[in-house]
Amino acid sequence: MERPCVLIVEDETDIAQLIQYHVEREGYATKLIASGSQVQDAVRTAPPKLIILDIMLPDLDGLEVCKRLKRDPNTAEIPIIMVSARGEESDIVVGLELGAEDYVTKPFSPRVLMARVKAALRRRETDAGGQIALASGDLIIDPARHTATLCGEDLELTLTQYRLLHYLSTRPGFVRTRDQIVSAVRGEDAVLSSRAIDVHVAALRQKLAEYGGLIETVRGVGYRLAEQWDRQPAQGSVS
Repeated sequence: MERPCVLIVEDETDIAQLIQYHVEREGYATKLIASGSQVQDAVRTAPPKLIILDIMLPDLDGLEVCKRLKRDPNTAEIPIIMVSARGEESDIVVGLELGAEDYVTKPFSPRVLMARVKAALRRRETDAGGQIALASGDLIIDPARHTATLCGEDLELTLTQYRLLHYLSTRPGFVRTRDQIVSAVRGEDAVLSSRAIDVHVAALRQKLAEYGGLIETVRGVGYRLAEQWDRQPAQGSVS
């Protein structure tokens, strides 16, 4: 049986080889690329199951690489885990907004990175189900097609944003703790901080635009989707 391939895009040889060692030890095949400008052609020729992408690359930085891959329908669904020494919240938000599935800061633990790799690959294999429509009918989530629409318009969500919205929508009005969200969105063996969950929620609210208030914050606990809402945009959050 052919092993799933992970594409590693990293120009620092020591780091690239370290990642390669741990990825292959988990049973995956790997391919190494050191230049951002080579990624699109490589992905089109042999699409990987997942991409580990450094931001600081020669020729073309990782953010631009991610943007181009997500704009191409043939490569948009490949999960991308960004790896970077840039650890500020603004940097993480930019990476996630461009469509990255996850963001790992350097220096990183190989165990943490591999947990996130396995979780991303597992989500690709296990996403399935029927359609869930909220009472108003404005928001429709279809796990079978992996899509979400609002007022008839497709929402352009990253995989994590989609899974977060889907998880909250299964029980509107029911508060989900951050730990519960981590388990549902990332998998039990993955590592994700509460801060990162907050970043994903903020990004999802932005994409819901005037309906962003449907995701309510319950201070000190977590988040919930508004239990009842009509065709008017929901307002505010619980503080």
